[in-house]
Amino acid sequence: MSPFLNEISTVLVFGLAYAMLLFIISVGLSITMGLMGFANLAHGSFAMMGGYVTVTLVTQSGVPFAAALLISFVAIALLSIPFERFLYRHLYRRSELDQVLLTIGLVFASIAGVTFIWGPDPQLIQMPNYLKGSVDLGFNTFPKYRIFMIIAGAMIVAGLFYGLERTKIGAQIRAAVDNRTMAESVGINTDRLFTWTFALGSGMAALGGGLGIQILGGIKPVFAFEYLVIFLIVVAVGGMGNIRGTFFAALILGIIDFAGKFYFPEGGAFVIFAVTILVLLIRPQGLLGKN
Repeated sequence: MSPFLNEISTVLVFGLAYAMLLFIISVGLSITMGLMGFANLAHGSFAMMGGYVTVTLVTQSGVPFAAALLISFVAIALLSIPFERFLYRHLYRRSELDQVLLTIGLVFASIAGVTFIWGPDPQLIQMPNYLKGSVDLGFNTFPKYRIFMIIAGAMIVAGLFYGLERTKIGAQIRAAVDNRTMAESVGINTDRLFTWTFALGSGMAALGGGLGIQILGGIKPVFAFEYLVIFLIVVAVGGMGNIRGTFFAALILGIIDFAGKFYFPEGGAFVIFAVTILVLLIRPQGLLGKN
């Protein structure tokens, strides 16, 4: 294969793996902001906690990586329920400033908490043998974990699409996103729906936090701040509350972001912001957001 095609395939595979990670973490934020109309800037904290739980289970308790991811998903989803019921719920109808102040406060508290427990240094994880090394696809060689990330991400995307489009709870979520008042008038318990949707979104963030340890070079206390802007960009470009929009935005931004850093290491990080500005100037509601 020519050097040019080698580079293109590398950018696509690495960028697609990163895009899947962005989608897994951002989709929960998109749904909660679109459904609840809540500016949840603490979403990254749940992802960060998922990463730390995964690291602790694998490195200190010897739990298999896949099982640790599942435990992290369930644990953080359940942990998020009291936050939604006793903190978030009281601010649903308050101003965005109140919501931002609360969730930013939670971010600071979570950073202080994980720094106290795990320390300020990045936490790394030992991957299982079946995810180590590289795989030769015939036209190029790629790390096994990147291929795993693409496959796992595709399975999660398919599961979320099926759950939203083919199940009763998915229909209720779509109805509440479109018109909360009308959904309540036909008997949908939106309070309970909000709680379980928030838990699902937080669990997805935790799952992404665990999966992202290897790709992002470890989990660290500043994770909740460092990647918050990226998650918000994915949600804004895709359109709040729209899973398809979040998926396409993650694909576009993930690949473009990696390509920018790959070809322009000194200034490539700016590319994702330039694309975001361009998209929102043309479609302020996002790619698939409602007018």
